[in-house]
Amino acid sequence: MTTAQAHTLAVTGVDLVYDVRGPLPPSGGHPALLMIGQPMTAEGFEALAPHFTDRTVVTYDPRGLGRSIRTDGRADHTPQRQAADLHLLIEALGAGPVDVFASSGGAVTALELVATHPDDVVTLVAHEPPINAVLPDATAAERAQAAFYEAYQAKGTGAGMAAFIAMTSWQGEFTDAYFAQPAPDPAMFGLSTDDDGNRDDPLLSKSSWAITDYRPDASALTAATTRIVIAVGEESAGTYTARTTLGTAALLGQEAVVFPSHHGGFLGGQFGYAGKPEEFAARLRDVLDAG
Repeated sequence: MTTAQAHTLAVTGVDLVYDVRGPLPPSGGHPALLMIGQPMTAEGFEALAPHFTDRTVVTYDPRGLGRSIRTDGRADHTPQRQAADLHLLIEALGAGPVDVFASSGGAVTALELVATHPDDVVTLVAHEPPINAVLPDATAAERAQAAFYEAYQAKGTGAGMAAFIAMTSWQGEFTDAYFAQPAPDPAMFGLSTDDDGNRDDPLLSKSSWAITDYRPDASALTAATTRIVIAVGEESAGTYTARTTLGTAALLGQEAVVFPSHHGGFLGGQFGYAGKPEEFAARLRDVLDAG
């Protein structure tokens, strides 16, 4: 297994920390493969990256998360700022254009990167981007999002995360039946009811709302030279992120490509998600090689 080498890129407002597995420039005829998440950091790809020993794999901690300490005095996580950081990172690697596998909020960042810097990316596999605007029930989705934020503000992380899980596991549109449910008990999900007083969680606070509020530039994306593949987990069917994925694919005139497992299908048990990283990697390799 190729050992990850940590590096730091100093850019305005942050020291971006990234990890490189393999040589730069890449050998073997493949572009470097950049794996990105949001608010997940590089550690989320520890089960997936080792399956690509024939490629140079780059992971990173987005601005203000994990090891990438901000100095700009801000706490918001916007796709525009993150995409600008990625553009600078790809330039610094000296190995562009790259392939990108991007999941969740990272997929939203990657769509912005392709819209603004299409020459940076050969193939983008955007896995389950959470974008409210592509949903027919976008207003209700925003209301559901506000509900888990309010639970977090009122009672802390356990209550907020329980409400988040309830939202993201709900099947279909957010109807009156969804909002009529009692607040979920954190203990149902093995979560603590203790409140540590913190309200800065990047997932549960409003700091990442710019991600779900993002509106993709369909014209820029469809005009880009980048090959864009919108990916959805086979076990995600009917859930919020599956629906946002299908909506994003439709916006771009595509059908979503099905991947194994669920929203965290590439994880090897991190963050409480048990995915199928080996199967997921095989599918990702097939999709990348098809390009």
